[in-house]
Amino acid sequence: MAVKVTPRSEDYSRWYTDVVQMADLADYSPVKGCMVIKPHGYALWENVKAGLDRRFKETGHVNAYFPLFIPLSFIEKEAEHVEGFSPELAIVTIGGGKQLEEPLVVRPTSETIIGHMYAKWIQSYRDLPLLINQWANVVRWEMRTRLFLRTTEFLWQEGHTAHATAAEAQEEVLRMLDVYSDFAINDAAIPVIRGRKSESEKFAGAVTSYTIEAMMGDYKALQSGTSHFLGQNFAKAFDIKYLDENNELQYVWTTSWGLSTRMVGAIIMVHGDDQGLVLPPKLAPIQVVIVPIWKSSAEKARVLEVVRQVEAQLRDTVRVRVDDREGYSPGWKFNEWELRGVPLRIEIGPKDVEKEQVVLARRDIPGRPGKRPAPLTGLAGTVQESLAAIQDNMYRRALDFRDAHTYDPGDYGEFREAVANGFAYSWWCGDGECEAQIKEETKATIRCIPLEQEPGATGKCIHCGREAHERAIFGRAY
Repeated sequence: MAVKVTPRSEDYSRWYTDVVQMADLADYSPVKGCMVIKPHGYALWENVKAGLDRRFKETGHVNAYFPLFIPLSFIEKEAEHVEGFSPELAIVTIGGGKQLEEPLVVRPTSETIIGHMYAKWIQSYRDLPLLINQWANVVRWEMRTRLFLRTTEFLWQEGHTAHATAAEAQEEVLRMLDVYSDFAINDAAIPVIRGRKSESEKFAGAVTSYTIEAMMGDYKALQSGTSHFLGQNFAKAFDIKYLDENNELQYVWTTSWGLSTRMVGAIIMVHGDDQGLVLPPKLAPIQVVIVPIWKSSAEKARVLEVVRQVEAQLRDTVRVRVDDREGYSPGWKFNEWELRGVPLRIEIGPKDVEKEQVVLARRDIPGRPGKRPAPLTGLAGTVQESLAAIQDNMYRRALDFRDAHTYDPGDYGEFREAVANGFAYSWWCGDGECEAQIKEETKATIRCIPLEQEPGATGKCIHCGREAHERAIFGRAY
């Protein structure tokens, strides 16, 4: 623990990499752009998966698995899709020592292979809606990579659904956007803005793309989950038809939606501090760590007896770890568990045993202000209340931070300043050329056009001054 995390104010990018590696979340792979997710990082991802998977199943979705390798001809069937993804494709041309008859694409996303299978599986309106999700890895050949945020290979879930009508598909798209928003707010303690992507920012092959956007600790935006209305683009490309109730053939309407290990990066950057990770209790691999303190063997025996009692009280309701390692000072252990983001620390020393109490230390409130004694009696309830308070405080703090750095600029000069220091919530005329000029001049993009707009309101485009009917969130992004 001699090496300290680089302060955020000194070098935010270095701070992020330090935290990921020093908190044992991930390490670099020998393959450029790839990462090894270590047990602590993977346990965090498993909790993200569990929170999402439960929500998917509650909304009627089932899990399946589709192949990693996709025929190149499949990718080429949807023109916009291939154009969007071709620079990022990894293509296999040799297998088993022989040239393949057809090159295979290593899965960048699965709309095409799933479209092919849906064409086989869907025959009648009785087969609809078809609601399938898969947990998988994908490969996109990225030029600039960063652990969790943008890697050549990453883990994610991708939902793919087929519907009888456009209205049903659109309803599904917004339902899943709400699922992502609910997860981000209530599990990850991250406030997000729900909105529609501009034409230039939408998913390749989609009719309309929707997103949840979050503000990171350096004021930049992170696209944290997306949901796409694909219309009949892939249905027509892969001939996905069904017989309707009038015995007439119709194309289905499809959707896709995904959230990846990028969410782990969001959790780090929204909540972390100069001591390291700060993990929301609902997702933390270890919610409570118990650190016994003793000097003599007699004190050790008395303290550990109480420690085991406390562990037994908590084991059925929280993810708890006892750190009774020899050869490490209590202070060293405190620092390590703070770095790893454990939400609540319980300290138990000889004086605490005498007083029939413990000391609770909250990770979200560093130092002495976050510490308080708590009686052994009813400790399980006290711990649950503390974890709930931590979860709530982390969300409120992140929301206050975002709100404090979201601006309503009055002119383009103020707009430039706003996007250098957070989000600009501004009128936009809807012109793609205007959007492109803003990006070139400020490095800011339209993160989303919020779903919540003031009905009937109009304004002047922040860049060109023409009449505008929608406001957009502009910001620099990862």
